[in-house]
Amino acid sequence: MAQTTAAGTTVDGLMAELAALEDPRAREVNARHGDDHGVNLGKLRTVAKRLKTQQELALELWKTGDTAARLLALLVCRPKAFDQAELDAMLRQAGTPKVQDWLVSYVVKKSPHVEALRQLWFADPDPAVASAGWALTTERVAKKPEGLDLPGLLDIIEAEMQSAPDRLQWAMNHCLAQIGIEHAEHRARALDIGERLEVLKDYPTPPNCTSPFAPIWITEMVKRQQQ
Repeated sequence: MAQTTAAGTTVDGLMAELAALEDPRAREVNARHGDDHGVNLGKLRTVAKRLKTQQELALELWKTGDTAARLLALLVCRPKAFDQAELDAMLRQAGTPKVQDWLVSYVVKKSPHVEALRQLWFADPDPAVASAGWALTTERVAKKPEGLDLPGLLDIIEAEMQSAPDRLQWAMNHCLAQIGIEHAEHRARALDIGERLEVLKDYPTPPNCTSPFAPIWITEMVKRQQQ
């Protein structure tokens, strides 16, 4: 029997709709980034816009374990309805980079538990979980740095970023760049760390995009701020 939400939308019906939106080429591109879905995200957002906020539906979609369904769940859920333990469990279940990114960006950052989760995840032994902690730390570096030990963060980045697994390395590198961009007193050290470690130095960057190599990223963003 199909599960039906209060608004009359069945989870089975939505799963069929998502399956119909599957694009093999999109799946191929996403697979290169560790994701396992082939739904165009613009079309997924259109479905979410139609559904509006439905927390019960979001919970049922998440339970399916399907990546596209979970992305849709994150668009229609009510972020403040989750308690800390639920969000912690969801992050550990996220699996793919895109689900984790959307969970952190669209749900956790809007949660009253964001700081507690940042501290919980930051030093987690699972590098995927730790990368979420670093993403939330980068957000604080940019928007609410009071109370953060920025020299201490640079110490960790200097010691650990070069050998960190890809997802964690990317998150640490973003934090390094953000410290250099937003905090002039630490800029020289951030640039020096980036130059010496050479993380993402050769990352292929499309025309008109800024390289994720921290020294280039920092220099470009600071120049834009000063214009």
